[in-house]
Amino acid sequence: MTANGWFQIGLFFLLVLLIAYPLGIYMTRVFERRKTFLDPVLVPIERTLYRLTGIDAEKEMHWSAYAIAMLLFSVVSMLILYLIERVQSWLPWNPQHLPGVPAILAFNTAASFTANTDWQSYVPETTMSYLTQMAGLAYHNFTSAAVGIALAIAFVRGISRKEQKTIGNFWVDVTRSILWILLPGSIVLAFALISQGVVQNLRPYDTAHLVQSQQVTAPDSSGKPVTQTVTTQTIAQGPVASQEAIKMLGTNGGGFFNTNSAHPFENPTPLSNLLEMLAIFAIPAGLTVTLGQMTGSPRHGWAVFAAMAVLFAAGVTTAYWAEAKGNPLMHGVDQHVSATQPGGNMEGKEVRFGIANSALFATITTDASCGAVNSMHDSFTPLGGMVPLVNMMLGEVVFGGVGAGLYGMLIFVILSVFIAGLMVGRTPEYLGKKIEAFDVKMAMLYVLIFPVFILCFSGVTVLLPHLGLSSLANAGPHGLSEILYAFTSATANNGSAFAGLSANTNYYNMTLALAMLGGRFLMIIPMLAIAGNLAQKKITPPSAGTFPVTTPLFTTLLTGVILIVGSLTFFPALSLGPILEHLLMYAGKTF
Repeated sequence: MTANGWFQIGLFFLLVLLIAYPLGIYMTRVFERRKTFLDPVLVPIERTLYRLTGIDAEKEMHWSAYAIAMLLFSVVSMLILYLIERVQSWLPWNPQHLPGVPAILAFNTAASFTANTDWQSYVPETTMSYLTQMAGLAYHNFTSAAVGIALAIAFVRGISRKEQKTIGNFWVDVTRSILWILLPGSIVLAFALISQGVVQNLRPYDTAHLVQSQQVTAPDSSGKPVTQTVTTQTIAQGPVASQEAIKMLGTNGGGFFNTNSAHPFENPTPLSNLLEMLAIFAIPAGLTVTLGQMTGSPRHGWAVFAAMAVLFAAGVTTAYWAEAKGNPLMHGVDQHVSATQPGGNMEGKEVRFGIANSALFATITTDASCGAVNSMHDSFTPLGGMVPLVNMMLGEVVFGGVGAGLYGMLIFVILSVFIAGLMVGRTPEYLGKKIEAFDVKMAMLYVLIFPVFILCFSGVTVLLPHLGLSSLANAGPHGLSEILYAFTSATANNGSAFAGLSANTNYYNMTLALAMLGGRFLMIIPMLAIAGNLAQKKITPPSAGTFPVTTPLFTTLLTGVILIVGSLTFFPALSLGPILEHLLMYAGKTF
């Protein structure tokens, strides 16, 4: 660890803090339908869209109607993406003449991008045409992110309203999320990335002649290894910057290239790296300010922000320490003098980013449900790789995905307030609303769905040698970590991977798709039910027994509840995976 590394981490967080307040105020104005500087341009477009689609923008929805609208929109969008993938060979903007995507892989990808996961079981530059990337995948990057923001705003309305049966209009919330937030932000960020050298074109791939020919051994059609001399290299390109911008700003994470944000065409410079990291946290951090503004308690918004910040700091500190310390099995010239890897663990990392920015990026992308990577998490040390895994297991509530992080954190807020009420023997209250049995039951249902998908799928998979284990590149506890990471990433709608697992098989494509859809949509229903129930309640004046949700004590309790729930649920699995691998590594055991 170096002073320069800590300075870069501190600078990043300071910039997030500076962005959060103005962006949060702006989003408050957008969703309270107050005037913004973009109104002269966007209001006419918004009204035209409502007229064309027959939407009554003034008609609000009960929580169940809001949920049905969200589900119908997602199902139709998923089917359209699936169709585009299957017939892409007949569609324009396919200069490489790529064939249609196989059925099961197309289903997995459609489920992935609809759920804001962007898990990719394929190599994008050899599988998806330009049209599929733009009209299919990038479209979902906008809509799935907009759905997340809309759901978070609906939950906040449920908290702030009193004696009302509605929580807003889904179609209006999604439209305003795209027009006022995601689209302008993506345009600005795309031009900034282009200025740094990120590619943006529709040209066919280039062919470069190698300075020195290479001997490559690969199996032929019969499976027999054949050695060939390679003298050229195909260099993929395309409309990268436009997709990169919404991929980060919408915490989607799907790369235009297989190596994602480690690829120099997606992330060429340290400045582009900083911009992409800031884009991941910008909207989730701003939404905590929006929470405070819309509920009339700005200090509560900052208390929630503080809990997220504490968990973020713990994660990045652990990851940076573990990667800077390196692997004890990799010695220097004199192993008696150097007991650890000299210079830290640089395996799987880009030299232009180094250990500090790789550990920071890994923490950010798994705190949020982004999944973009600028280094390969599978190559991290056991404890360094455990940090992204734990971040996802906590429900990605540390700022989290756009919208999803906030409403996930608010579920833990309700549980924390309930626990505080039990401690003093009073009916718990949250911002004047009494937290009753229905609210707690729905909150616990939300919390339980998450580990059920992760642990059940992982447990079944390790018992299936021909379906689940045959794709592993590693044995022992690291192999378990690869499987556990895959289902955690899918259920948490993250999309990053321990890439030692080859997941493009029928078994993994189907099970991971089910995990992604369950982790997204089954958890939304109880959350909206809580929002609808809270909206109908009266406001109770605070009393001497009311637990304040604006103090450091509340932040401490909230952080503790998140850690305890995560620890009790996943510690046994982590003990058999990264923790055991760490102990065996120091004992000199490899697999």
